[in-house]
Amino acid sequence: MEWLWTWDGMSFGYRDGDNLWTHDGRHVGRFIDDEVFAADGRYLGESYNGRLITHTGKKARRGPAFSPYAGRVGYVDKVDYVGYVMLVGYEDFPRSENV
Repeated sequence: MEWLWTWDGMSFGYRDGDNLWTHDGRHVGRFIDDEVFAADGRYLGESYNGRLITHTGKKARRGPAFSPYAGRVGYVDKVDYVGYVMLVGYEDFPRSENV
């Protein structure tokens, strides 16, 4: 299990194998290499230097759809970090409550 934060430093949840889970126990994404796709196949973003970020040029990408697993017991949200300066051509990964 690898805890993940968004580019702006907000605690998001964790990666368990190829699955992305929110801290409150929702299965919201699946990794294909470093890219994350939602249950309906939408590109959500990617893991870059240990943080989640969205490449705006890849937003039209589609991955395979999947059925989310049943929820898990949630964890206490991790402490937020200081955010990084946004990279050109990127935007912050969606907040866990918006996925």
